Amino acid sequence: MSTQYRVKDPDKAHYITTTIVDWADVFTDIRQKSAIIESLRYCQQNKGLEIYAWVLMSNHLHMLCRGQEGYNLASIIRDFKKFTAKKIIANIKEGSEDKKAPLLELFSNACSHLKRDQDYKVWQDGYHGVEIFSNKFIYQKLNYIHNNPVRTHIVEKPEDGQMWKPTFEQACEAVQQRKELCRYGRIVGSGADTSTIDQL
Repeated sequence: MSTQYRVKDPDKAHYITTTIVDWADVFTDIRQKSAIIESLRYCQQNKGLEIYAWVLMSNHLHMLCRGQEGYNLASIIRDFKKFTAKKIIANIKEGSEDKKAPLLELFSNACSHLKRDQDYKVWQDGYHGVEIFSNKFIYQKLNYIHNNPVRTHIVEKPEDGQMWKPTFEQACEAVQQRKELCRYGRIVGSGADTSTIDQL
């Protein structure tokens, strides 16, 4: 993957996107949504991840985030993807037969060309990471996160759906001041587990 969109300065905040292989709609399943949220919370509490804003779509995750001092953001994202890939596969295997086979076949085929011994490949290689370099960029990306579900016709208005966040202006200020707003974010789609997400 090109190094153009990778974390080059681990001390800076970044806008990061990580995507499921073949854009498969994995996160329409509440168990898979919960797996992502639980892993993000673990990274916040144990791996130095600061999250300013995020949105979990049906097949990808956007975050405005950074690694705290002494923590490497690239390493955090690598470990997050490795852990959640295993959890996603485990959830698929426990799911209904009609959905299990197609997804397992997709993720198995995705790693067939790899030299390393691997049964399934869930996430696309690497991630899209862009350093936050200006206030204009902050507002642009926060606005994108805020309105992404509207653009994809999942909700009609930004305030619709399952959403836990302060005001848009508070989120912008938090990023600029490097204050962590753990609860600025949303899960889109049906069946969000409010008991889980509200603690993020």
